[in-house]
Amino acid sequence: MKVQWKPEQLWKLLDKYKYVLLVLAAGLALLLWPSGEGEKPAPAAGGEPEAFDLAALEEKLSRTLSQVEGAGEVTVVLTVRSGAEQVPLTDRSTSTRERDSQVEEKTVVVNTGSGQQAVVRLERAPVFQGAVVVCPGGDRAEVRLLLTQAVSSLTGLGSDKITVCKGG
Repeated sequence: MKVQWKPEQLWKLLDKYKYVLLVLAAGLALLLWPSGEGEKPAPAAGGEPEAFDLAALEEKLSRTLSQVEGAGEVTVVLTVRSGAEQVPLTDRSTSTRERDSQVEEKTVVVNTGSGQQAVVRLERAPVFQGAVVVCPGGDRAEVRLLLTQAVSSLTGLGSDKITVCKGG
């Protein structure tokens, strides 16, 4: 049995589902939209991790805090309780024989064009222990408050772990 579509029936069907077809067309257009040439692709799982650089962080924090009105040239020293780390994804298998059981863990790796890399399950940020901020405006209460709040918000330290001193 062959189905014959008449033009009136086709127009009624299109009119009935015009919004569904419009949404599908918009979705297809977004999927085909170019992502841009200048963008860097996101690193794949297990890609090269960015190393945590404490000196660069202290320098960036010093430059940022130097812009606070009344602070002057700021020097920041941070102490770290534990550095940034990556926890690899592991595959755990358990085998049981009569009275004893054995647990075997293997790190999950993916093949890349240049070798194998471990799949990262979790990335932990560094945990800071304390901070010292030295600046010419460190003797003024409002400057100390602003600097303490800024360091606290950027590092997650409590205000009791941040010391602001007047320096030359």
